[in-house]
Amino acid sequence: MNLYPAIDLLDGKVVRLRQGEYNDSTVYGEDPVAVALSFVEQGASWVHMVDLNAAKSALPVNRPIISNVARALENRASLQVGGGVRTVGDAEALADAGVARVVMGSAAVAEPTLVDEVARFINVAVGLDHREGIAATHGWTQSSGERVIDLLQAFPLASAFIITDISRDGMLTGPDIDGLAEAVRSTKIPVVASGGVGALNHLKELAAVVGLDGVIVGKAIYENKFTVNDALQVLR
Repeated sequence: MNLYPAIDLLDGKVVRLRQGEYNDSTVYGEDPVAVALSFVEQGASWVHMVDLNAAKSALPVNRPIISNVARALENRASLQVGGGVRTVGDAEALADAGVARVVMGSAAVAEPTLVDEVARFINVAVGLDHREGIAATHGWTQSSGERVIDLLQAFPLASAFIITDISRDGMLTGPDIDGLAEAVRSTKIPVVASGGVGALNHLKELAAVVGLDGVIVGKAIYENKFTVNDALQVLR
């Protein structure tokens, strides 16, 4: 099972938002490249990044940083990037920057065929963020009205689904095990869990979900609940 340690970028800094609120953020580092390398040096084979500026404004102000991280990880680990990936051009720019997989959320839910177009030249993970099983879009401010379990059938060319329970994100209270298990049973495409992990026991619970591909962990690492190395040992 894969571990995806997370780096959220806001104005070039490593931050974490509490339940997606931009006015409720904590800065954890000034050097995203160093943070990414620290994850890889502990054994991570993936790094998950979210460009929060691009997600909010569509302006790719952090793209040079993303490119620097991709170069630093080359031949060592794969970089997965989301946030503001709304068009084929956005995905092409990230592919050119050395990103291994892009994450598309709101744009994918609004226009599933866009994933098919992007998947021709780079792997695409579809981010399905939800409240009580209903997918939310546009920075979690709007409800799509569609159930996540139904959307799992709408993206045949996706390389992964990243499922985030918004109510648990950044809260460290534990993941939605039952919902994730149902998602894994409903698709043959790899499912990655996101949101809620706050202890090694939570990772043990996720590791017991047969077929789950991986888990994204951010705040728990930054808050020293456990290390990347600790997490990898549990997931193995």
